[in-house]
Amino acid sequence: MTLVVFTAFAGYAAAPMSIHPLMAAISIFALALGAGAAGALNMAYDADIDLKMRRTRLRPVPLGKVRQEDAYGFGLVASALAVVLMTLSANMFAAAMLAFSIFFYAVIYTMILKRRTPQNIVIGGAAGAFPPMIGWVIATGGVSMDAVILFFIIFLWTPPHSWALALYKSGDYADAGVPMMPVAKGPKRTRLEILIYSLVLTPFALAPVLTGLGGLLYGLAALLGGAVFLIMAWRIYNSRAGEAGSAEEGALYAVRAGDKAARDMFAYSIGYLATLFAALIAEHAMGAYIATPLGGLL
Repeated sequence: MTLVVFTAFAGYAAAPMSIHPLMAAISIFALALGAGAAGALNMAYDADIDLKMRRTRLRPVPLGKVRQEDAYGFGLVASALAVVLMTLSANMFAAAMLAFSIFFYAVIYTMILKRRTPQNIVIGGAAGAFPPMIGWVIATGGVSMDAVILFFIIFLWTPPHSWALALYKSGDYADAGVPMMPVAKGPKRTRLEILIYSLVLTPFALAPVLTGLGGLLYGLAALLGGAVFLIMAWRIYNSRAGEAGSAEEGALYAVRAGDKAARDMFAYSIGYLATLFAALIAEHAMGAYIATPLGGLL
């Protein structure tokens, strides 16, 4: 959720146009509300398998704190409210994209793909890649090549990020019958897939520098951060992550010794993506400041 809101704001901040700050704040809130609504629908539908996994069994629905039908109701009402707010504060295109992203996550990913194919996170990952594009559309009312590039950075980032988690929590997914890549194709294939996606992602993350969307700060973040990302992907490839199953007990980051490379990759990948988009925000905020009369004097 934090990354959803943050990357959406980055897309808005990096766009060449803007809207009234209050309307922009309401629009970002609408996107956060829509993401939360999609999460509620996901947890309502997945209550049965969430109960079987250590990582998710303390969620409100499987824990019995929220009834399944109430979670559905909240998700649907919050989705409608989010789309209406986005329409009023930004534009119809942004609202339509928000509605589609909620539908994609709740229906295409959660209800159709998640329990049927190991490619669930690849295709379903598009839902998590929409926020910066929506942020861009909030500001401009349209989509450009730069917005598409931001979409594909997250789209390519999602598989190695998610499969790193799946490697050291593979026992959870196996217990729940969810065909995540380590369960369906095995840990070795998953480690290879993580390396391949990382080899594609890290050079692609430099694309904003080529289009002028990102500057020196972004370029350094993408270059140095990408180098570390590749090192971690190589460590996973040469490890036995996923072979021993998940940790018997403990929190999300509790792992067996052999799965440490996967745990480290999962944790680092979050910071890597956040750093890329933080660099974009910083550069465009600095550019906007310098463009003002006061900034020009300084």
